Amino acid sequence: MTSRTGWRRVTSERQQKERRDRKQKGRTPGAGPGRWLRFGVTVLALAAMVAFGVVLARLTLQPSPASEVLTHVNLRPGDSIRAYLGQPAFQDTVKQLGGNILLGVPFGLLLPVVSPRTRGFVRIALLTVATMLLVELIQGALVTGRAFDIDDVLLNTTGALLGYALVGRRMGRAVYPRRKRRWWWPRRA
Repeated sequence: MTSRTGWRRVTSERQQKERRDRKQKGRTPGAGPGRWLRFGVTVLALAAMVAFGVVLARLTLQPSPASEVLTHVNLRPGDSIRAYLGQPAFQDTVKQLGGNILLGVPFGLLLPVVSPRTRGFVRIALLTVATMLLVELIQGALVTGRAFDIDDVLLNTTGALLGYALVGRRMGRAVYPRRKRRWWWPRRA
C-alpha cells in the first residue's frame, strides 16, 4: 500500500512531465523558432507585404499626364533595356533599371516568410511575374501617361530572384525550417 505522500509525489512528477511534454510538443532541438515567434514574424512580414503593395500602387499606378507623349507599349523583351542603356545620361539609366530591379526585391524577401509554400526560385519567379503583369496591364489600360512594358516585368522578376537568393531563402528557412522525412519514420495522419 502506498502512502498518501508517495501518491502525491508520483502524481506531481507525472504532472510535471506532462507539463514539460506540452511545452516541448511540436518543438525539437534545432527545429527553428517556436510557434508564437513564427506567428509574429509571419504577421510582421504580411504587414510589410501590405505596406509594399501600397508603395507599389503609389509608384506605378499614379497618372503622369506630362509623360503621355513619351509613353509607348513595349511587347518585345529587351527593347526598353537597350534604350535605357543607350541614353547619354547614366543617372537616368541607373534610375530606370535599378528602380525596376529594386521594386521586385521585396517579393523575394517577404514571400518565403509569409508562406512556406512559395519557397523556390520557380515559385518566386511565377508569383512575381503574375503580379507584375497585372500591374503592367492595369498601367497600360487605365493609367494616363503609363504604358505596358514587358521589360519592367523582367527587371522586377530579376529583383525578386536576387532578393530571394541573397536573403529571402535564408529568412524563409529560419522561420519555416525543413523537416527531413526518414524512410523508417511513420507519417503523421
